[in-house]
Amino acid sequence: MPAIKHLLIISIAINAGLVLKLLHDGHERTGGSGPNEVRVVKNMLPDATTKPANSVQNSSHSIDLQDQYINLDHGDPTMYEIYWKQMGDKTTLVLSGWQSISYFSDTKNHCWFLEPGFANAVTRLHNLVGNAQTGNHHIVVGTGSTQLFQAVLYALCPSNASEPMSIVSAAPFYSLTGADLEVWIQSYPLIIDCLKSGLYKWKGDTSKFNEDEPYIELVTSPNNPDGSIRQAVVNGSGGILVHDLAYYWPQYTPISFQADGDIMLFTLSKCTGHAGIRIGWALVKDKEVAKKMTKFIEISSIGVSKDSQLRAAKILDVIADTYEDIEKFGKATPFFHYGYNEMAERWRQLISAVSKGQTFSLPDFPVEKCNFSGQTFGTQPGNFSFTV
Repeated sequence: MPAIKHLLIISIAINAGLVLKLLHDGHERTGGSGPNEVRVVKNMLPDATTKPANSVQNSSHSIDLQDQYINLDHGDPTMYEIYWKQMGDKTTLVLSGWQSISYFSDTKNHCWFLEPGFANAVTRLHNLVGNAQTGNHHIVVGTGSTQLFQAVLYALCPSNASEPMSIVSAAPFYSLTGADLEVWIQSYPLIIDCLKSGLYKWKGDTSKFNEDEPYIELVTSPNNPDGSIRQAVVNGSGGILVHDLAYYWPQYTPISFQADGDIMLFTLSKCTGHAGIRIGWALVKDKEVAKKMTKFIEISSIGVSKDSQLRAAKILDVIADTYEDIEKFGKATPFFHYGYNEMAERWRQLISAVSKGQTFSLPDFPVEKCNFSGQTFGTQPGNFSFTV
């Protein structure tokens, strides 16, 4: 238990350390407080009494307020924006007015709202990177991985059980139930408790779970917030494993094996940085589970945006093209190599900031060779970099 507390404290402290460093740097650049001061806010959502303002004028230049804040309320993967701007119109997608009219994408597929082009792009990218098996899995698309996780719970928890299914995960994990800790990221305890469902209940840390009853264990690898590589913890016979592999991409961690879980969750926001498209996907072995997940999404949102799927497919195909069609892209840096270099630089900056004092320390991640890139490195947690 003390080790878990220490990890959580380190996670919070690292983010605080980044903020303090940036505050210090901003103070030195501007000579103290003033229009250029770096400001830290808890929540940037507009207040009803606040007048809109996009910039502040001083005697020599204007300052974009959005660039002066570090928003600790959530991480935002805008670090990839520069790369996609450099790609120009290669990811541009033109949709005609007659497209996306029907509810249906593929009536022969159990996931009838799954665009074939998106399914092909997902399969192509996983096969290229080698981070997940696809041949023996069904693809279910969702509005981000949050909806998919809810669909998983709906599919796996029996409706006629005498007691709700227990949901557990190894600590540390983000929980929004802590006093004053507001983090706008995926929080499994919050998602599970939100609907007050009678089908399932959050039972917390796997190390404390020793009950002889059916359960679902969430295996998040690499884990958020501490970046650790995870395996299942509970050894009970009645358990079902769900793998959240949102960060299992070669810019964050070495691809050392091809995941082959029964249910594996991925999200576009962590893979490419396109959080605003709101697309995630699940790779599911059991056809009946995939059907029930599809039914949940059908009930909750009548499918998933076709336009978002088509745009996501275009982006994923361009990433694959940067590796498989080098002549077409010339000297353009392949996406995962760009992401790796960006993450490595941000991680070096974090190490440098923490090393200047004795209050905080960083974990030592094991170094492995990446089967995809051939590089040898340790995990570079993305959640820390998304805050700056």
